[in-house]
Amino acid sequence: MSECTHDCSSCGESCSERQGGIPKEPVNAMSNIRKVIGVVSGKGGVGKSLVTSLLAVTSQRDGYATAVLDADITGPSIPNAFGIHGHAEGTEDGLFPAVSAKGTEIMSINLLLEDEKDPVVWRGPVIAGVVKQFWTDVIWGAVDFMFVDMPPGTGDVPLTVFQSLPVDGIVIVTSPQELVGMIVGKAVRMAEMMNVPVLGIVENMSYYECPDCGKRHSIFGESRAEEFARQYGIDTVCRLPINPKLAAACDKGTIELFEGDWLDPLMKKLGQMLDS
Repeated sequence: MSECTHDCSSCGESCSERQGGIPKEPVNAMSNIRKVIGVVSGKGGVGKSLVTSLLAVTSQRDGYATAVLDADITGPSIPNAFGIHGHAEGTEDGLFPAVSAKGTEIMSINLLLEDEKDPVVWRGPVIAGVVKQFWTDVIWGAVDFMFVDMPPGTGDVPLTVFQSLPVDGIVIVTSPQELVGMIVGKAVRMAEMMNVPVLGIVENMSYYECPDCGKRHSIFGESRAEEFARQYGIDTVCRLPINPKLAAACDKGTIELFEGDWLDPLMKKLGQMLDS
């Protein structure tokens, strides 16, 4: 452990001085958010934004007031998946999130850029500050579930989210490759350090189901999701197939029209959290 500077906001150590937890940033006074769920991955390219979108759509379909905070500042993809390409509006009281066709509230850096194709070339502290502002300055209103789409890894932004937002739990997104097991372990360990429970594992690209015969093929290797879950004491596992229709829906901005019940077990668990 490095020498303590007593600045917990830039530290990931789980030491005795932070037993009481770091004071969270206050949400906008005109917002009431009941549960905050982080969607994380230890590496990029495993479909974290896809899982975030599918969870939000499933939540909305189940009758919950739903929001997505896109914390992946340098790689925002949530607005495109929901077919949103305009700009966020606001008043002196704060910013208003964009609202999808089915009613999901969304805030992303793409909604604030002059051109959504412009790159965000900012250093970590600036990016982390924007994520905080999405929490403190956006008028979310009444929300049952807010899903936070985090960037991959365990750097500045995930740490900012854990320390600044009252995260009730995380969902870890993974893929079947053996190397990913080590990455999952890092994500679990970070959650433990931040005293945040892991609610479930979603294995993306788990299999391909032949449309002609219905046989499942493990394109990227046999599933290891259940093995990871047992290893880390996680009781909910969902598996997403390789499905060209999902990729096309994200590209076309029609993710709210997807058909599938792959994430229903996880959403059921989240609903029980809300009702308890």
